[in-house]
Amino acid sequence: MQLIIDRQQLILGVQDVLKAISARTTIPILTGIKIEANDKGVFLTGSDSDISIERFIPIEEDDKQYIELKQQGSIVLQARFFSEIIRKLPSDTVEIYVDDRLLTKIKSGNSEFSLNGLDPEEYPKLPKIEQERSFQMEAHLLKHIIRQTIFAVSTSETRPVLTGVNWSCENQKLQCVATDSHRLALRHITIENGSEDLSFSNVIIPGKSLSELAKILDDNTDLIQIVVTDNLVLFKAKHILFYSRLLDGNYPDVSKLIPTENKTSIVLDTKLLLQAIERASLLAREGSNNVVKLENVESDDLEISSNSPEIGKVLEQIKAESYEGEELSISFSAKYMIDALRTIDSTTIIIDFTGAMRPFLIRPTEDNSLLQLILPVRTY
Repeated sequence: MQLIIDRQQLILGVQDVLKAISARTTIPILTGIKIEANDKGVFLTGSDSDISIERFIPIEEDDKQYIELKQQGSIVLQARFFSEIIRKLPSDTVEIYVDDRLLTKIKSGNSEFSLNGLDPEEYPKLPKIEQERSFQMEAHLLKHIIRQTIFAVSTSETRPVLTGVNWSCENQKLQCVATDSHRLALRHITIENGSEDLSFSNVIIPGKSLSELAKILDDNTDLIQIVVTDNLVLFKAKHILFYSRLLDGNYPDVSKLIPTENKTSIVLDTKLLLQAIERASLLAREGSNNVVKLENVESDDLEISSNSPEIGKVLEQIKAESYEGEELSISFSAKYMIDALRTIDSTTIIIDFTGAMRPFLIRPTEDNSLLQLILPVRTY
């Protein structure tokens, strides 16, 4: 294999596939990046067996030539060294030459490196996927859905299914749910670019996979094709294939957790509430509890407080835009509330309470496609 490639394009491509490569893998070949050059361009692949990413760099695009191909071929190079080398090379182009013994020369300007390569034939092949269950979504919307659900996945391995986001689809409606059993995030959208008979359930995508995918996707209106199989999901962007293994097991039925009635309903300014809770959490997070209390003092005046006996306490009043129902006194995790509020783009929110020890719901006033649920904390 021999080629000259635009260094900036190579750096961007390597950054994308690095997100799938783990230093902790027990399979030596997976510590490498597979580089394959043919008459279409260069394909870079990284994998940790849970996530696989293929990034394509075309020979030319939009009248710009990125690659001068002299000889087709492929090689696997140690990801850590290769990525560091190309980032520090002096020139705008990089020449890569691989000899018969897999020794790889990397030249740029007056700089030359030699790296021992690995046999590309030993690198795992990317899965072949039937595209029966597939639909499309704009990249910025997919990023948005990930941001609004991923924070609520569990970080504990005691219930592995809860470390993922559960996707299900019926009647052109996609529902994405994440819960760690103390809080829940639910987002649904209508699918406009999918077949009418598209239907799937219990598609549990690891939170880690979605987090890495969101970093790669551009914030634009390009369509991403999403293909769902029994044990894999594939996201196809313009020059990227992103495969993720699905989690095994049955996701719990969360519909039973969501209250259908309320005793108190409050409309609040999202930013005002977020900033007040962030201030209250300054003292709350120093203690082990991280708990903030919310109660009404007069008709639509709310008091937000936290108390750490060793440090001190904080008290703040904010005005609700509207307040309906019973008197309120409830304690909750400041972190959970801050996480939920940061994902809401609406200027105002509705919070529905059904009692001091019952879960409460947070929804944007301008949008019924997003719902956040938080379990309160018992305080004595």
